[in-house]
Amino acid sequence: MTPSSSPPAEPPILILPGLYNSGPDHWQSHWERAIKGAERVEQADWLRPDLADWTATLAEAVRRRPGAILVAHSLGCALVCHLARISKGRNIGAALLVAPADVNRDGPNAAYLRGFYPLPLGALPFPSTAVVSRNDPYVSFERGVAFARAWGSRLVDLGQAGHINPASGYGPWPDGRAHLDALVRRAAAPHG
Repeated sequence: MTPSSSPPAEPPILILPGLYNSGPDHWQSHWERAIKGAERVEQADWLRPDLADWTATLAEAVRRRPGAILVAHSLGCALVCHLARISKGRNIGAALLVAPADVNRDGPNAAYLRGFYPLPLGALPFPSTAVVSRNDPYVSFERGVAFARAWGSRLVDLGQAGHINPASGYGPWPDGRAHLDALVRRAAAPHG
């Protein structure tokens, strides 16, 4: 490296919580505090998600932070897929999709998720990693694997990890940071 050159800038990190936002003990909150320049995409209404409103908010955040790495949890994963479908991935560097919620299901919180149905299942136009659990109450393991394949995502099988949130024992989640770091390197490589 010559004296006038500088190391490449780190890509912007946008944190995308799901329904009800992510509390202070959630791994997303830990990462937001720990990663320099990371920014949570704040939605106007975390209790009653509206696809059009949430998508517009995310689109504006991506416009302001081109090349952003999206770090999504649960319903935030569906949001990434909807924005990718309409934007063709413009300004998105990569996405880490953790515990993607199945928006077409019955059970806990299902009524709040239906506005995000149908879940786009085309290949994402940027590098992505999907992290799924074998006992997530919001998506079966088989559906999570099917989502990852449809999106062209690298699949991480976390085993018996619940919804990969504080209730499942995921606070700072250093292993998750390793997955994020690997994704950032992959996004920076030629041809992602």
